[in-house]
Amino acid sequence: MEKIDKLDRQILNIISKNARIPFKDVAEECGVSRAAIHQRVQRMIDMNVITGSGYQINPKSLGFNTCTYIGVKLERGSMYKDVVPEFEKIPEVVECHFTTGPYTMLIKLYATDNEHLMELLNSRIQEIPGVTATETLISLRQSVKREIPIFDSME
Repeated sequence: MEKIDKLDRQILNIISKNARIPFKDVAEECGVSRAAIHQRVQRMIDMNVITGSGYQINPKSLGFNTCTYIGVKLERGSMYKDVVPEFEKIPEVVECHFTTGPYTMLIKLYATDNEHLMELLNSRIQEIPGVTATETLISLRQSVKREIPIFDSME
């Protein structure tokens, strides 16, 4: 993997705070040409340093008022490869992680309300072959959401 230099980090710092900022503004702030910014960003996309872009949608604006984390225990850890496609079929599941610790997997989902959450748990998630137990944690408020910090000194 190619190295990320100080200019790359500076660019990442700027665009991670505002993905819609014009490259001319990034170039001005970094003291380089717009073409240099475009080339750097494209290189970081090609290197998988930048893995996505787009708009973030507020789930509550679409009626999804309950954010939930669910610890999932499986019969065997090796079953995760069979369970992940089942989670992919549930649109409300927005993240799925294979984890260490008390759970085999941790998923994040959004439900419209507690009744919807109960339906997802009882009729969808707990019915997946291999799922032996779940533990549900409802998020009352998201207090911090940000990208990984970009430090200039990490070269």
